[in-house]
Amino acid sequence: MRTYELIRREATALGTAIFLLHSSVTSRIRHMPPHTKPTLIVLGSGFGGFSLLKRIDTHLYNVIAVSSRNHFLFTPLLPSTTVGTIEFRSIIEPIRVACPAATFYQAEALSVDPGQRVVECEGSLDGKRFTLSYDLLVIAVGALSNTFNIPGVEKYALFLKEVADARSIRQRIIECFERASNPAISEEELRRLLHFVVVGGGPTGVEFAAELHDLLEDDLRKAYPRIASDVRITLLEAAEHILNTFDKELSAYTRKLFQRQRIDVRTGSFVVRVEEAKIILQDGTEIPYGLVVWSTGIGPTKFILSLPFAKDRGRLIVDPFLRVKGWTNVYALGDCAVVEGNELPATSQVAQQQGMYLAKELNRLGRGVSPRPFRHHHYGMLAYVGSGRALADLAKFKGKGFVTWIFWRSAYLTKLVSWKNKTLVVFDWVKAFVFGRDVSRF
Repeated sequence: MRTYELIRREATALGTAIFLLHSSVTSRIRHMPPHTKPTLIVLGSGFGGFSLLKRIDTHLYNVIAVSSRNHFLFTPLLPSTTVGTIEFRSIIEPIRVACPAATFYQAEALSVDPGQRVVECEGSLDGKRFTLSYDLLVIAVGALSNTFNIPGVEKYALFLKEVADARSIRQRIIECFERASNPAISEEELRRLLHFVVVGGGPTGVEFAAELHDLLEDDLRKAYPRIASDVRITLLEAAEHILNTFDKELSAYTRKLFQRQRIDVRTGSFVVRVEEAKIILQDGTEIPYGLVVWSTGIGPTKFILSLPFAKDRGRLIVDPFLRVKGWTNVYALGDCAVVEGNELPATSQVAQQQGMYLAKELNRLGRGVSPRPFRHHHYGMLAYVGSGRALADLAKFKGKGFVTWIFWRSAYLTKLVSWKNKTLVVFDWVKAFVFGRDVSRF
């Protein structure tokens, strides 16, 4: 019995010791820090930033996305939303859904301290400030509409960069028609309200003018038959030609088409001031308007201008690997960056290619493989010019007309980022064709 009792006690003591040892090891493992990955912060959710977020390997990096909007916007179809051909939500994709492995903060970057590797941010909704530390930083915040410091533009003109801009334009168009329908209004005020002015003869300005013409001809003439004949659309361009980046023949074709559509194209027209109800040109001409849409190119954001990095005309200078000049852990791409010695056009096509490239090369870098320089491939340009016609300025093909319009729609449909977007856009096109565009104001 003594021997049995001794064995039992020793076994109990051994079991207790094993239990305590197991508990201690488990506790240590539980409180050990996880394997740390380099932190990659991406500022911006445009074509560049979104393309990178979709393709970056989150097994290699702790990815943090910071943007003042919580979605990606397919801007090539934004003019179509201003008149209801396409609905707003059909061309946006939530960042949290598209990139679930990344941590997202809806905030605006205020400053960067490259020495401390810190980004200061401010919440877009509550204004609260916070800082984020990074190992690698990608700046893809895009650019703003360039006002050229012309008085009154910020206060009275509408821009076309975001969904909120498109919604404001859509509301203003219907508001102008409703106010012009009031029987107590004067003839002069009626003509002013129904004069829609587009400043800027680039692709965005031309496409908006074309979409507005379609809305007038297909829907507003039926909804407002008494005043529809008083509508005027004017396109102002400071240069001698519209669509300067397109082939000259295509530019001339667009101008002739606009003449047939009664869109007044005024080239060589320099705006010097925008007032509440009229635009003043350099030659003293005064143009009354009900709506003015400003689309004259891009300019740098305050954030980019505040950064302690080398710049060229307000854009961050980067090397062929998209690294900001003088720094190996800071990258920039899209409209806010310019490759030194190889300036590329500030287009969504370039930004998307740069985002895809940088994601691939950062993945290679994370696996210890040396990166390769960025190479841009120009796939051509497309533009809608109204009445079921479009332009295609490709390397081996210059097209215009109805068939090119089919190609334009097909190309943009394939470029949409999700099957949800593709499906919604097709439904919107069919709905607008069968039932017309909605002219409600709410």
